[in-house]
Amino acid sequence: MSLIEIGKLSDIPRQGARCVITPTGRIAVFRTAEDHIFALEDRCPHKGGPLSQGIVHGGAVTCPLHNMVISLESGHAMGADEGWVRTFPLELDGETILIDSASLAALAA
Repeated sequence: MSLIEIGKLSDIPRQGARCVITPTGRIAVFRTAEDHIFALEDRCPHKGGPLSQGIVHGGAVTCPLHNMVISLESGHAMGADEGWVRTFPLELDGETILIDSASLAALAA
């Protein structure tokens, strides 16, 4: 497994997100109030809204366009909504956020 540094935990505000731009798309990296980190494809399954601009609450993010709630852990819509986005496993080494380069290649598939 080849890990790539994509930022520092302190780069992301609690209950916020930052984007990682890849040649094949954008990945939103989220930080919860409890300092857990998650990475999702940065597009809502409903209308493609930027999840990175949504509101992070608990273990979910609410899309800023139409209020669809997406689980940060699974990438699946919650409640009555349907749909999902890809998730990407992250590792935290101290303050450094790492992603597996194979995960980035999967974004292109």
